[in-house]
Order: sequence, then structure tokens, then C-alpha cells
Amino acid sequence: MEHLIIAPVLIPAFAGMLLLLEVRNRQWLRRATGAVSVTLLLVTAGLLFQNASQGAIEVYQIGDWRAPFGIVLVLDRLSAFMVLLVALLAIPAFLYACRGDDRAGPNFHGLFQLQLMGINGAFLTGDLFNLFVFFEVLLIASYGLALHGHGPDRVKAGIHYVALNLIGSALFLIALALVYGTTGTLNMADFAVKVAQLDGDARSLAQIAGLLLWIVFGLKAALFPLYFWLPATYANATAPVAALFAIMTKVGVYAIIRVYGLAFTDGPLAGLGRDPLWIVALVTLVLASAGVLSARRLGEMVAFLVIFSVGTLVAGVAWGSPEALAASLYYLMHTTLISAGLFLLADMIGRGRGELGDRLCAGPAPANAGLLSGLFFFAAVAVIGLPPLSGFVGKATLLQAVPAPLYWVFLLAGSLFALIGLSRAGSTLFWRNSGDTVVSTMDSGRLLATVALLAAALVLVVCGESVLRVTASIAAQWSQPELYIEAVLNRDGGRP
Repeated sequence: MEHLIIAPVLIPAFAGMLLLLEVRNRQWLRRATGAVSVTLLLVTAGLLFQNASQGAIEVYQIGDWRAPFGIVLVLDRLSAFMVLLVALLAIPAFLYACRGDDRAGPNFHGLFQLQLMGINGAFLTGDLFNLFVFFEVLLIASYGLALHGHGPDRVKAGIHYVALNLIGSALFLIALALVYGTTGTLNMADFAVKVAQLDGDARSLAQIAGLLLWIVFGLKAALFPLYFWLPATYANATAPVAALFAIMTKVGVYAIIRVYGLAFTDGPLAGLGRDPLWIVALVTLVLASAGVLSARRLGEMVAFLVIFSVGTLVAGVAWGSPEALAASLYYLMHTTLISAGLFLLADMIGRGRGELGDRLCAGPAPANAGLLSGLFFFAAVAVIGLPPLSGFVGKATLLQAVPAPLYWVFLLAGSLFALIGLSRAGSTLFWRNSGDTVVSTMDSGRLLATVALLAAALVLVVCGESVLRVTASIAAQWSQPELYIEAVLNRDGGRP
């Protein structure tokens, strides 16, 4: 069991390498390899979450090199929670892809696994440089996945996505150089200790590095003014890719939570960037709400809802209290799974409308309109935050934990705009019909994957009290950074 912590990185890494080597015309073999990988990943994530829930912070020292000199993976309640969320998302996205979307390009399954490897590595690493490395792994895989398939719109959106993230990677390297130059370390725990001892010019350089990190993480999370790449990229990606990408913005949010909790709550960097983060999050809420109203495609509308959720989450994180973080983590799980389900549902509706796809204009009623309209109504209620589904619980707990009038106004107004936008979309797609209904067969595999994700809105309500207790325990551990620091830097605290 002591080596289990590295399994969420190694399982998709080995699967990805095998998939890139396998014979391309044996699609069944590629699907079988991917299925084994995502199943093992779910089992492993469940075991790690169970271990972390006991409260101990486990440190895995790769190559038996002690921190802060060696690479460490750290499993605490927060990282275990995020790894489990990735596993829960990966299986429905994989199942949906196996219904034919994976045939649009030769290396889909290999890139899918490498994407999982990068995301899990980013959640587990205890080192800033390796956070950069895993960012690059998941980004390189996402470049291929974003371009998976054909079409000029997809290529154009993909180029913008690649160019902007390359700039972000360059800024990340500059920030890391400043961190290492001022503190002599890139280990997160060691950085938190040494940055408290800085003064003079070194302190100023460390503050510049901290601000650069916020810019980089804000780009990954898709905060204003760095979110413009997201709507086109997500809306033009294939449905299972867009569903998997629902967790991508949460990697940036996680990085903010992790680094802020360790190095920005005390010492010379205490509170650095907190007020700008708060303001930027509120502006993101406003602009994402406008994007929902102006969207011309259902997939584009869902992409703006993802941005809206990022603003909601980062505002809760910037508030800084454990209660706000606990509410944010509940909402993070809800919005990740429901947004992914909405991307899949938008694709199913588009397939049922023929050439019109998911464009919000009058046309033929989609095939199986009764079932699809019911699923759309359910998903809309969940993502807007109306009772009795999990979106209501998430937003209610956030409003209780963040008693800021401006936040209340923007969050509630944004929810109203989402209600208007989704109502317009539903009436256009299902009521304003012209022409004959498109004849197509409902794919049971796609339906199962979509329903599995949307069902989270019910599960998170039925198990709401238990989930909120879990997120409260995560926030309580996060609010004691000395526990993380002692576990990583204590010579007897890690495991080889």
C-alpha cells in the first residue's frame, strides 16, 4: 500500500504508452486498454481517498531522495478529493468516446490517458517545478485532444488555445526562476518556510514571483481577462474531450488553493494578490453571465457556464475562510460533473438535429425530443442552482460562507441570467420547431454516460450532509499548513 500514491500517475502513463504503440486498426484493443486503465484508476482513487480521510498526510519520496532535494508526491485530503473527482469524470467521458468519437483521430486513447496522468500528477505533486512539468504534460495532451477530429473552427480555436498556454508556460518558468533565486528551493513546503525569512530585495522578488504565479494559475483556471480562449476551444472540441476538459479549469483553481494555503496566509506574502483575485473573480462572474446570454450554440453556452463556475469558486477561495473553502469544494464537485454532463447532452441534442447541430436557431425537433428535453430540464435546474438539486445546495452554502453583499448580488444575478439563457435555449431547441423531425437512433452508450454524470445532481443532494462533512474536513486540514509542512520536511515523515 505504501506505493499506492504514485499509481494515479503510473496507471495512465503506462496505458498511454501502450496505446501509442498498439496497432491502430485494432480499435477494440485500444478501448479495452483504456477501459482497464480508467477502472483501475477509480479503484486506486477510492483507496487513496479512504486512506487520506483518516487525517494523515502521506509523502512519497521518489528515488528515496529526501525533501526538499528530491521529488515528492503528497497525499492529503485535498489532493485525494481531486484525484477521486478525476476518476469519477474519466469513466463516463471514456464510455461516451467509445461510441464512435474516438475514431475521429488515430491517437485519441493515448492522449486521453496522458491527459489523466498530467492532471493527477498536478494534484499530487509537492514541488512547484513538477507542477509545471505536469501542467505541460496535460497541456500537450490537451492540444492533441482539442484538435481531435476535423474542421476549421476546431483548428482555429486550437491554435489560440496553444498560443496562449505557451505564453502562460513561459511566465510560469520566469516565476519559478524567481522563486528558486530568492529561496533556493522549489519544494512547496520548503518554499513556505523559507519565504517567511526573506527581507529586502529578495522579499520584493518573491512577491513578484507570487503575482506571476497568480497570473499563470488564473490563465489555467480561465479567469478574466484570460478566459477568452475557453468558449471556442470547449465548444468546438468533441463532446468527450469537452467533458474531460471540465476538470481542466479546476487544476488552476486547485493550484491557487494549494499555494495560497501554504505560502500566502502568513509571513511576507500574507494576503498577496487576495484582493485582486476577489475583484477578478467577480468580474469573471459578470462577463460569464453576459456570455451565457449571448451564446449562439448550446456547447458555447455550457462553456460560459464553466467560466461562471470558476468565478464562483475563486471568489470563495479568495474569501479565505475554511467555511468558504468547504462550500467551494462541494460546488467544485457539483459543477465539474454537471458541466461535463451538459457537454455530452449538448452533443446528443446536436446529433438529433442533423446539420443544425446545437446551434440555437429554429429547426427540426431533435430525435427523441421527449427524453432529451427532460434531461435538459433536469440539467438546467441543476446548473442554475434551483432546488432541490445539488446546485442549490452548493450556492446556498457558498452564500452562507461568503457574506459579502457584492458576491451575493453577482452570484444571484448570474444565476438569473443562466436561467434566462437556458430557458431561451430550451424553447428554441424543443419548441420552436420547423420542418420534419430528424430520424436517428438513440445510442444507449452515450445516453448512459450522460445520465451517469447528470445523476450526480441527485447523489450530491441525497449524500449532501456527508459530502459537506468531507469538504469541511478538507478545509480544516488546509487551514493548518504546518501539518503539510511537517509531513513533507520531516525526515521520518515520508515513505520511499
